[in-house]
Amino acid sequence: MITQTMVQPSSWVDSGITLRKVRNQYLFKFTDSLQARLDNLNERHKCDRLTDEEHAELAGLLELDRIFTLLNAKIIAEA
Repeated sequence: MITQTMVQPSSWVDSGITLRKVRNQYLFKFTDSLQARLDNLNERHKCDRLTDEEHAELAGLLELDRIFTLLNAKIIAEA
């Protein structure tokens, strides 16, 4: 098992998550500002220019993105 430090995905629940209507269904999405932060961290990660704290933040955001993908897939499948 690999241990990885990450920012807890739940830390963005109050300020970084929104529900958006997509084809008559409400799906979990990042707010525009949190999506921009994720995009920025991903770009900087490709250039190997992240601090340890930013690596932890990116790991948490990617985990939250995986959670949203699973939840949204369930919502769509049950519609």
